[in-house]
Amino acid sequence: MFEKLFMLVKNNAGTAVMNNPLIAEKDREAVINDATSSIIEVLKGQMEHGRLKDMVNYFQFAGIFNNPLISSTVKRFANKLNNYYGIESVEAMKISKALIPPAMQELIKESKQGKENEFNLNTLLSKLSGNFVDMTAILNNATLA
Repeated sequence: MFEKLFMLVKNNAGTAVMNNPLIAEKDREAVINDATSSIIEVLKGQMEHGRLKDMVNYFQFAGIFNNPLISSTVKRFANKLNNYYGIESVEAMKISKALIPPAMQELIKESKQGKENEFNLNTLLSKLSGNFVDMTAILNNATLA
């Protein structure tokens, strides 16, 4: 699943990363990896801090640009660009805003495509939690609450 998420992010990385003169060609794969890990870290953090309902709502009602999940992920990735690649804060934020929201929108789209899909919400949450159990009952409770 994580490899597929990397490919999803990479497919959305055109102007923001792959064609960006601020990012050295040798660093582009690493930058995409950092964007992917930023998404995973924020989603895992939501689960670890008991915000499963917020996360379920995020995937069901894609008011994506006003969502704290997006803001957190954009900031986390921008910090990595600034800290690890020496990209100025303002430019790092521009790159992050150009990559993270479209990638997250694609993740939502993929999560709704079918039960067997790796980005299906039940599968995604199970893999993020590391327990690989069926989270259907928990998701049903979060949806109803």
